[in-house]
Amino acid sequence: MSDNINTGKTANSNDGIHQPAQKQYEEVMFYERKPAGFWIRFWAYLIDLLVISGVTSILLKPAFALIGVSVDSTNWYAAFTILSALLFYTYFVLMTKFFSQTVGKMIFAIKVVSLKKDSLDWGTLLFREWIGRLISVTILPLYFIVGFTPLKQGVHDFFADTTVVHEQSYRKRKMMQKVRDNGSGLQEESAF
Repeated sequence: MSDNINTGKTANSNDGIHQPAQKQYEEVMFYERKPAGFWIRFWAYLIDLLVISGVTSILLKPAFALIGVSVDSTNWYAAFTILSALLFYTYFVLMTKFFSQTVGKMIFAIKVVSLKKDSLDWGTLLFREWIGRLISVTILPLYFIVGFTPLKQGVHDFFADTTVVHEQSYRKRKMMQKVRDNGSGLQEESAF
């Protein structure tokens, strides 16, 4: 006679053995602002350069002409060059701090957002606009990485944990999310 006795149970049956509940995941759809790519940021930057150039021509050049100081010197330490650079960086810092965008970004409906906080604080902003932009402008090819990163971040954005996004354009994303059971029999869902 055969030693195989069929008890109706499968070989994988685990009667009496406690198994932890399996983690359940669900697919969640959400919308996030679409990152602004290289070209739209480039055109916004060109408009900002035009704005800064206009302000420099309207305010600084006449002031220097009144006091009789030449604006034609190309030395980096010339007073006009230093004040122009100060105006350049001040424009980007103040516009980004108070409006999250410069005039060029306003025209193209893009803005700077923090990836870590709700708003841009002064430390993050100064680091992004002064140190990060100085590195990007000094080593120009570094600025082109905007076109190759998932969130379209430049070096200055990586340093400050920021990115530039479209104000009115969103993209749909999928994410797997763990479904939590709080013990009441109802399932609790966590946003992120």
